[in-house]
Amino acid sequence: MPRAIVLLLDSFGIGAAEDADKYGDEGANTFGNIALRCAAGSGDQENLRQGPLQIPNLLSWGLAAAAEMSAGEPVIGVPVLEQFVAKYGYAVEQSYGKDTPSGHWEIAGVPCLFDWGYFPPDYPSFPESLINDFLQQCHLPGILGNKHASGTEIIEELGEEHIRSGKPIVYTSADSVFQIAAHEKYFGLQRLYELCEVARKLVDPYNIGRVIARPFVGEVGHFERTGNRRDYSMPPPAPTLFDQLVDQQGTVIAIGKTADIFAHRGVSQTIKANGIDGLFDATLSAVSDAPDKSLIFTNFVDFDSHYGHRRDVPGYAAALELLDSRLPELVSQLKLDDCVIVAADHGCDPTWPGSDHTREHIPVLCYGSQIEAGSVGRRGTFADIGQSIATWLGIAPLGNGTTFLR
Repeated sequence: MPRAIVLLLDSFGIGAAEDADKYGDEGANTFGNIALRCAAGSGDQENLRQGPLQIPNLLSWGLAAAAEMSAGEPVIGVPVLEQFVAKYGYAVEQSYGKDTPSGHWEIAGVPCLFDWGYFPPDYPSFPESLINDFLQQCHLPGILGNKHASGTEIIEELGEEHIRSGKPIVYTSADSVFQIAAHEKYFGLQRLYELCEVARKLVDPYNIGRVIARPFVGEVGHFERTGNRRDYSMPPPAPTLFDQLVDQQGTVIAIGKTADIFAHRGVSQTIKANGIDGLFDATLSAVSDAPDKSLIFTNFVDFDSHYGHRRDVPGYAAALELLDSRLPELVSQLKLDDCVIVAADHGCDPTWPGSDHTREHIPVLCYGSQIEAGSVGRRGTFADIGQSIATWLGIAPLGNGTTFLR
């Protein structure tokens, strides 16, 4: 019986979408611009990573060929291959916005054809009535922040005052999010989660996609966010691939923050892990034990949170090289009827101004011993991925998307 494994490289876009100009992202290209910077000699100050991008396995799966189709021009800084071992192409997002839930849900067969709610960039970002209700229900002395901000920068700016005052740091961004940062030792991790549960209910009338717990540790001048992040997502607006697979006696194993993004709906097992290596180790472990008719879905959040949003080109490049170096381990564990799909949910070009996501096409790479290599071209919706997985696993067709398998 077949199984499917999705490696979701969070934020790994491969070229600006046709409507990128509506989002101020015309010319963004996460993969292409990283490869270009690396080829031009961009490295980090500690010389931990230098030179052209080295991702031979992803290239053999057709990544650069897919990116060339997406952007209409070759990727500078990576070798051109003529033969590939996987199906490859790119997909266009139909959902509105460029946020994590909409990208994931569309992959799982449910495009989000509605407008998310957003908080304005001007200070204060949050409505007074929302904050008053939040303070009252959580019994807080006040909040800090109340603005658009980078998560790492705002804890450096306000972390000391947060510890002294007991006030959580509340902020947002260009995404549909309400984020709460608090120190695990001085404020308490469980208390932070409880605040987020209250906030989730309060922001529902504003149509906000996620409330995100952003815990951190350390002392003044040396604060560091931890892997105990938790996303409180709005539920998908309709049954997804996850729901339908479980309803049809299949198994969904959600690794990383995947279950959070789907509001834990249609999830048989949740596995938490941190870092590229940790998430890959968890994926290998799941593959070794997963029963037939399983979907293993891993979100590699570090590409987005550690490197895309922080505009860290060498860090993003090194993370890509790390994941690429581990692909052979996964291939060696695959069963005859397994398929692996590499995809993304949006872009987050680390060379682009600001710190927000970028509206881009995503890669569609599909590998398996029973899968014929070759181009699948342009896919008109991310939902083609979910429809293809449904076909592969032998369940009823989804409501959206066209299969590129069988």
